[in-house]
Amino acid sequence: MSSTPWRLAVAAEGIDASGRTIHGDIGLGSLAEHGIEWSPIDVARQELTAEALHGFDAVLLMGESPFGAEQLGEETTIKHVARFGAGFDQVDLAACAARGIPVTNAPTGLRVPMAHAALTLLFALAHQLLPKSQLVRTGRWDQRAGLRGRGLASATIGVIGLGGIGRETVRLLRGLGLEVIAYNRTPRPEFCTEQGVEQVDLPELLRRSDFAILTVSSNAQTRHLIGARELEDLGADGHLINVARGAVVNERALVEALREGTIAGAALDVFETEPLSTTSPLLELDNVLLTPHSLCWTADFTAATGAEALGEVIAVADGREPAHLVNDPRPS
Repeated sequence: MSSTPWRLAVAAEGIDASGRTIHGDIGLGSLAEHGIEWSPIDVARQELTAEALHGFDAVLLMGESPFGAEQLGEETTIKHVARFGAGFDQVDLAACAARGIPVTNAPTGLRVPMAHAALTLLFALAHQLLPKSQLVRTGRWDQRAGLRGRGLASATIGVIGLGGIGRETVRLLRGLGLEVIAYNRTPRPEFCTEQGVEQVDLPELLRRSDFAILTVSSNAQTRHLIGARELEDLGADGHLINVARGAVVNERALVEALREGTIAGAALDVFETEPLSTTSPLLELDNVLLTPHSLCWTADFTAATGAEALGEVIAVADGREPAHLVNDPRPS
């Protein structure tokens, strides 16, 4: 590494000078021993611009702020764009590649916490957790007989997307002895055989599933993957769980399906527009469980994802190949 310190901008909501973020301490203090200096950019107060990033060698993106040609400007000093977490849909990969700038993510540290989050929503729906809690809080204990959960012993759970999070979710479900089927755009025969899981097309998965869990990445191919037709396939006894991205579900169609009883219920940790508006019709429905795109935020998640994201920063600063490159920055 050069004797000149490598400078890292940490773009995050609510970050302070000590390095504490909305996720807690992600380990920024460890960068000094690698000759890396960091500075916070609180994107809730300061726009992420080319001017704000001038003089930095790298940027760690911890929120959903868009990053592309506008943030690079005409003569950027940025040599690496790192993402805290798996998603990178807000980064213009082509704009970065055109400048020879590698983009990395941190996809493995969150796999187990995300799978745990998916199962949390699954169990909550299957056992009517939210409405039963409301009975106690509102003094309606005598109405508990009317809230009989679907249960999971005889249920079929469909996992949509067999990336890292989807595969971990399948492993956990199968470890519990539950019946699982899966959909993925490309075949995963070895994994499915290993787990005893049948891979089917999306319409069949939805028709057969009592609970469908979305774990796909967000891109042009998955935008509104679940719309009115797919919700009809899921049916009046079906439940939808989304821990992927809000854009994967047509929210307007979902609201209509929940209102009309086209499906039995849903649990959402992500939304098409975040934060969810206080006027959203989802808030009026009692058959949907809502969490603020943070269900997997645990101490385990912070430690593992922080170490992975910063490991990529250190690798690039050292001139080494990063482990999780998501674009091709080499000249064509």
